Amino acid sequence: MVTADHDSPFTDSLTHSASTTHHSLTHILTTWLMVEEERKYMIKTSISDPELKLRWYQGVPRYAWVVLAVAAFGWLFDAMDQNLFTLVRQPSIKELIAPYVAAAQLDAAAKKIGGDITSVFLIGWAVGGFFFGVIGDKLGRTRTMIVTICIYALFTGLNGLVQNPFQYGVCRFLTALGVGGEFAAGASLVAEVWPSRSRAMALGLLQTLSALGNMTAAVINYTIGAMDWRYVFYMGALPALTVVWIMKSVHEPEKWQEAKAKAAMDPTQKELGRMWEMFTDPVLRRNTIAGVLLAAAGVGGMWGVGFFLPDLTGSVLAPLVKHLPKAEAAAQLTRWRSEVFFIQNIGAAIGMFSFAVISERTGRKPAMFYMFILAFCSVQGTFHYVDSLLSAQIWSFFLGVCALAPFSAYCVYFPELYPTRLRATGVGFCYNCARLVAAAAPLALGGLARHFASATDETAGLRTAASIVAFIYVAGLIGLIFAPETRGKPLPE
Repeated sequence: MVTADHDSPFTDSLTHSASTTHHSLTHILTTWLMVEEERKYMIKTSISDPELKLRWYQGVPRYAWVVLAVAAFGWLFDAMDQNLFTLVRQPSIKELIAPYVAAAQLDAAAKKIGGDITSVFLIGWAVGGFFFGVIGDKLGRTRTMIVTICIYALFTGLNGLVQNPFQYGVCRFLTALGVGGEFAAGASLVAEVWPSRSRAMALGLLQTLSALGNMTAAVINYTIGAMDWRYVFYMGALPALTVVWIMKSVHEPEKWQEAKAKAAMDPTQKELGRMWEMFTDPVLRRNTIAGVLLAAAGVGGMWGVGFFLPDLTGSVLAPLVKHLPKAEAAAQLTRWRSEVFFIQNIGAAIGMFSFAVISERTGRKPAMFYMFILAFCSVQGTFHYVDSLLSAQIWSFFLGVCALAPFSAYCVYFPELYPTRLRATGVGFCYNCARLVAAAAPLALGGLARHFASATDETAGLRTAASIVAFIYVAGLIGLIFAPETRGKPLPE
């Protein structure tokens, strides 16, 4: 019988391989533990010891609250002006095209034109985001906010004077220039003024307050929309009054002033607002790709599908008011649309603030992953099951919670991806480049709704189209592959 020789070369080789594997695994585990400990140490040491005991809203300078309030009002009214259009889109377009379209085709034609104008609005939003994002870095956050608020307030008011779909589209495009530019300036301003330990929650609150703007739009439409949709747009000019407050209360953030001074005094410093740097620098290029994909999912999902819930509500409930005189029936549908939209934005406020809280506990990427999945499910459920006023009210709440939560992610996360010299440019580019991609969503929705329209069910086309377009949320899941985790890290300088 032959026995194994424990000192043979074969045995030595096995022993050596096992030892090498053991040491490699030990090295990998040790390295991971060291990196994790270093990450935790950086999070803790980025905040002074006394601050560790404070809640996010405690010990914050008064001026930081003033900045948050100013930025919040600017973004609140921005959201209001966006959604005044959402609420009056269907009845206003029907009125404008009624003399030229047969009654049997009026609803489908209005949905198609409404989708086209929404896409024009998104394109204008993107153009404004690109342009004023760069201006926000070159000219300053506060000055850019003032200019953009004046633009969107002026052209929202002028929207009440339009006489045909072409004029309607022009006004929405010009309004969108201001809407797209305001967000990047306001978010950058808050991110640079608030303490690091409170930054994410402050930005989450900033985005949450946009839901109040949406609710304000619903209240305006509920109270005066039944009289004339033009009055609704006239109310959209009022936000221009906030410019006086901004001019008196807010100055440019110190971080931006320092970056500008360095760029002016030292030729070796990189220029502010140099957009192409986002594509030549490997890290910034990866962050930009991730940001655009993440934004395309939320913007496309909400503006391409979610904000068409008032249109679905009107179509679902129209048979209930057929026995009423035409003016009274239209007024009742307007009130129902406004109620559903208001409830949707109660959910939105909860969802957007919840994202900030969850992302501070789990990290930005896990929170966004869960929100995209929930947003997709909520859109599918809403456009499949809404068949009464009660179901519209219930599903609108869940749609608001899930489908608007990603917008809080953009407000919290995007400023953390870029250095001060490119912050407004980067935020504006990601948030608004996505609108060019997402502009295809309402176009697709309108075209698909017309393709799948049914003579026996007015809502069939919109329901089927929504279930297809909702797959845009897959773009967000792809974006998470490239996205870095930023929780607990200071803003890049």
